Amino acid sequence: MASQIRKTTCYMCACRCGIDVHVDEGRVRHIEGNRDHPVNRGVLCAKGAAGIRQHLSPARLQGPLLRTGPRGSGEFREIPWSEALALATDWLAPVRAEHPERLAFFTGRDQSQALTGWWAQQFGTPNYAAHGGFCSVNMAAAGIYTMGGAFWEFGAPDWERTELLLLFGVAEDHDSNPLKINLGRLKARGARIVSINPVRTGYSAIADQWIGITPGTDGLLILSLVHLLLAAGRIDLEYLLAWTNAAHLVDRDPASPGYGTILRDDRGRPLAWDREHRRAVPAETPGLKPALSGGYNLGPTHARPVFQLIADTYLDPSLAPEAVAPACGVPADTIRRLAAEIAAVAFERPITLDRPWTDFRGRRHATMTGRPVAMHAMRGISAHANGFQTCRALHLLQLLLGTVETPGGFRFEPPYPKPVALHPKPHHKVTPGYPLDGPPLGYPRGPEDLAIDADGRPKRIDKAFTWEAPLAVHGMLHTVIANAVARDPYPIEVLFLYMANMAWNSAMNTAGTMEMLSRTDASGSHVIPRIIVADSYSSEIVAFADLVLPDTTYLERHDCISLLDRPISEPDAATDSIRWPVVEPERPGHEGVRGFQSVLLDLGHRLNLPGMAAPDGTPMYEDYVDYMIRHQRRPGIGPLAGWRGADGSAEGRGAPNPGQVARYIENGGFWTAHVPADAAFFKPWNVAYQQWAVRMGFYDTPAPYVFELWSEPLARFQAAALGIGPHQPPDHLRGRLARAMAPLPVWYPPDADAIADPEAFPLHAITQRPAAMYHSWGSQNAWLRQIHGDNPLYVPGPVWDALGFQPGDWADVVSPHARITVPVARMDALNPATVWTWNAVGKRPGAWALSPGAPEATRGFLLNHLIPDHRTDAAGHRVANADPVTGQAAWYDLRVRLERVPAPARSQPAIPAQRSPVDATASDTTSSR
Repeated sequence: MASQIRKTTCYMCACRCGIDVHVDEGRVRHIEGNRDHPVNRGVLCAKGAAGIRQHLSPARLQGPLLRTGPRGSGEFREIPWSEALALATDWLAPVRAEHPERLAFFTGRDQSQALTGWWAQQFGTPNYAAHGGFCSVNMAAAGIYTMGGAFWEFGAPDWERTELLLLFGVAEDHDSNPLKINLGRLKARGARIVSINPVRTGYSAIADQWIGITPGTDGLLILSLVHLLLAAGRIDLEYLLAWTNAAHLVDRDPASPGYGTILRDDRGRPLAWDREHRRAVPAETPGLKPALSGGYNLGPTHARPVFQLIADTYLDPSLAPEAVAPACGVPADTIRRLAAEIAAVAFERPITLDRPWTDFRGRRHATMTGRPVAMHAMRGISAHANGFQTCRALHLLQLLLGTVETPGGFRFEPPYPKPVALHPKPHHKVTPGYPLDGPPLGYPRGPEDLAIDADGRPKRIDKAFTWEAPLAVHGMLHTVIANAVARDPYPIEVLFLYMANMAWNSAMNTAGTMEMLSRTDASGSHVIPRIIVADSYSSEIVAFADLVLPDTTYLERHDCISLLDRPISEPDAATDSIRWPVVEPERPGHEGVRGFQSVLLDLGHRLNLPGMAAPDGTPMYEDYVDYMIRHQRRPGIGPLAGWRGADGSAEGRGAPNPGQVARYIENGGFWTAHVPADAAFFKPWNVAYQQWAVRMGFYDTPAPYVFELWSEPLARFQAAALGIGPHQPPDHLRGRLARAMAPLPVWYPPDADAIADPEAFPLHAITQRPAAMYHSWGSQNAWLRQIHGDNPLYVPGPVWDALGFQPGDWADVVSPHARITVPVARMDALNPATVWTWNAVGKRPGAWALSPGAPEATRGFLLNHLIPDHRTDAAGHRVANADPVTGQAAWYDLRVRLERVPAPARSQPAIPAQRSPVDATASDTTSSR
């Protein structure tokens, strides 16, 4: 297609596939898949192929911008980079010198969190996070606290061997290429796919069985499956005894200071009950035959094995299929058939590989045996106020079946598995003029790790790691603006956002958020004094910036998809990758654009941040690619794991290699190290894997561990809610903490069910991201817009008929928070109590360089307007509309009603147009036909 092919990494969604970019005379002519790439093997979706239109988008920013009109108007003047960087430094320097926490630095789906998190730490602010709190933190947190890894970027089904795949809440935008490739492989060899999702699109449409569940009840369905499997004895006791804490003894004496925790000896070793000698001994005692049932008095306290507590909890008749079916919207017979199918595949069709291996206890195993039932889940089950415990319930189901890290089941991807003990705790000690005392994000082990002061006040602007959201391991991006405007817990001076569209689809209460970004106090000053936005395009949030730092497109910059962050590994290989400038970032006639990561390092030097400014005052790093090569997080461990050492012969660990990035480019933009065959399964306990992981630098010493069916961190928070221990929550939060922090997975109705009258608001309303788009990026794309140019609200047949809708009709969608007016369309492959639409298709007029009459602005819409970012609880306290464990935005808990209305001129609310700071007619719109 052109004179050169340059291989790099796609950025059109989170798959990070390998692409071949055809370049001729400095211009991109064509993009196709890289057939040698381990992620996509040459397959490229509509998004990836349309990357050329993203690169040539008329919405591309062309130079730094300084606001000249009101916030939100989009009125700017272009300024030189020297002025932009000087302004940013002038605004940030006094904040760091006096109150570093008054910088709120939050990023979107930027994929360079290893750098941005380190930058925030060196600046000294605890107020840093990426978009995970708005996306799927429940999935990550539940997986890591339970198993030391999670779905999506940390693990995958054993596609080659599984015979039954259960998909929970999986939409089409995330991981789409690998999923599509592997679903095709499953279908080709006759494996069955069951999809549990309120909406039958995409993956659900090709599934062998679709279960149209009521939103927010997945956890109830899963625990009913657990109930049936326990009652039938269809669980893997051998697996549970060997690799989980099923036999560990739990302190069940409410008068004990250790209530809810695992009993340990004086060396800290967990105890189990020895059935032969009738006494408590270390659970790892060789030859031990531990008790899984009963209760035992040990000195002053009473203890029960974890498995006994599991039986007590899940054999309760309230979890029988007939009891849960009405809430789930799934017939009891369907639940029973699904449980029977799972049991039949797991226990009648085991898989055994002839691969000897040795476990961390020194036992030699002649084979590797597993049960070919795999599961995969995503945002659909996590974006609820009960999402954390729903995800935990799914992991409980996997573990009871013995299908984690075994052939045919779920497998971790390097650098995972990694137990909670190897993750940092959150740090929040602020010292003006100095770095934070450690990483701002982490994994609390108990109440003592919360980011609160001696009086219980939050230390973070988003209130992450407080009693309101104790395990907010990804932060709470969605609460930042509302809390900052309320000056709760304190005011901020600078809001610094990167690729986070908080004025539109990355905010609940969108219209309210736009007002808050512009709000002034009695003196006429903005309540948020300064807003800096870094973005590549003229998005909705750009219009609210005081200063805009224009980023490049993904084909014009260096990026690092690192093992320190969110790599592209597969279960059988550790893999990382790069992007590099396959074309130069030229914006003729303008000040030009710069890669944000290099700009961030430049600001770090100007602010004299440790690690970014050398002792002589010169920059530590010339730019981001220099950082990628020379930065070391600890000796021998840097952003990239391939071709390390002075001569490039080392992998994983090794000194910086000046030619490292060049080697990546020569290799197609990626590096791979294959997991040894005898280390491929049973990774948390496999000596071969543990030794390989140490060589690679994932651990410094072997770190075997057992899975936590019973979660001690949760137990410590629940005990505190019950009045036990020195750290106590506010009284108004005790009840919800006691419920939500249960050490065994539980289900409870989302809080919205208690707030929204089900008679007045009888329908659940959810969104899904379309396969042809991702976040808000794709809906500006000239090619992808032809697939989704607007988005109706899909209405189930019974509701459609009851309200007398006809094709072409419109409706008011009403929640307890707001009202919108939208076009509607009938859909019968849909849970009958649910309405839904595609997310992020709707646009504010004037954004993304779209024409004023673009259907995205006139017919497109967001459900986000209907969702409050905060609510008032039963005691009258202001709390985030979020999961009470992790703080994840509960944007799938929306309840609404529909009212048929005459067709308006356009969808409502009609947000006034913003001015475009780019001249769309001046952009390169020539096609690479």
